[in-house]
Amino acid sequence: MYEKFKISESIEKLSLEVEEELTDIFKNINKQCEINSMNVLNAFQEYNVSEMHFGSTTGYGYGDIGRDTIENIFARVLKAEDALVRNQFISGTHALTVTLFAMLRPGDTLLSISGKPYDTLDEVIGLVENKSSLKAHNVNYEQIDLIDSNFNIDAIKQRVSKNDIKLITIQRSRGYALRKSLQVEDIGKAIETIREVNNTAIIMVDNCYGEFVQDKEPLEVGADLIVGSLIKNLGGGIAPNGAYVAGKKDLIELVAERLTAPGLGKEVGPTLGINKNILQGLFMAPSVVASSLKTAIFASRMLEKLGYKPEPLYNEKRADIVQTIEFGDKEKLIKFCQGIQMGSPVDSNSIPEPWDMPGYTDQVIMAAGAFTAGSSIELSCDAPIRPPYVAFLQGGLTYEYGKLGVLRAIQNIL
Repeated sequence: MYEKFKISESIEKLSLEVEEELTDIFKNINKQCEINSMNVLNAFQEYNVSEMHFGSTTGYGYGDIGRDTIENIFARVLKAEDALVRNQFISGTHALTVTLFAMLRPGDTLLSISGKPYDTLDEVIGLVENKSSLKAHNVNYEQIDLIDSNFNIDAIKQRVSKNDIKLITIQRSRGYALRKSLQVEDIGKAIETIREVNNTAIIMVDNCYGEFVQDKEPLEVGADLIVGSLIKNLGGGIAPNGAYVAGKKDLIELVAERLTAPGLGKEVGPTLGINKNILQGLFMAPSVVASSLKTAIFASRMLEKLGYKPEPLYNEKRADIVQTIEFGDKEKLIKFCQGIQMGSPVDSNSIPEPWDMPGYTDQVIMAAGAFTAGSSIELSCDAPIRPPYVAFLQGGLTYEYGKLGVLRAIQNIL
């Protein structure tokens, strides 16, 4: 069977050795998966999910009991006062944008304490000129860079003590930065430091790629808002689009009124038949996230043994599902991404090439033979084409499919 996938006997043998090494790590992931599954199942049972919640609304979407129940369940699972879970959100970037514009007014200051946010927020903030940016609306932006992937606690404390910051944002995942993703406990320590000198700033965490990876979510360590995409972790590979914002009730109301209209807020928004997909996706999410973590860890160890530079290493504690591999070579980077495409279930005969993707400053190559376009909880790999030529691998609906995709990609660079 491996020969049919053009995977050599030597690579197959190495993969078996690696899996033997990973036995105990995989057991711990299974344990976390069970805890997360109990959390989700409790929420479903608490809100008495039944077939009526799979119904659909059109038009304005008044009185959509399924939509309201979904938001109650997300709030319960994420330990939030309230949540906004909508297919009207196009992406995680869109949900972040709506949240930023909901919180910030002309003259306010936005502070990032995890360095520069992900590339797609450059034009939202105004780091790249755009007439619709926060900067164009007279919102100020500052950032405090991480030091060796850790918060600069002294600089943060000094800056926020002035009490003129309206919103503090933290990006849990690394994005395209060459730094480690942030552990929930470290986010909690930073928030604790902020609250020692500032009780008024709103603290928002970009939670993309991080849900269900650790035993706590950022709201449990003091964040006011968290934002994530449904074509990442919590969509479980089933939700076809959408995103969520969860946190304090009064802040969620502001976000809802920015997404819809003042006075309408959460009361409107047709679900157009998506309720079952969102509920089933959340139900499957603990297992799918566990499979993604196993896929990432397997890839990390395989590529380390082959002489490349993965981060995190296979035995390091993880904060999200993203695995980076530094190739130091443009052609090998491209070959690896193309190999992921070859190992995908959809469009496996397509060959991804670098292109000028909207919202990015460098050319980007994206491999994702996915059932949902752009889904990164399904096995995918993308990279900005810039030194030191690092691939960003994530996803895997099942470990077995993820493993096969990784092996196909490795074979392609060899």
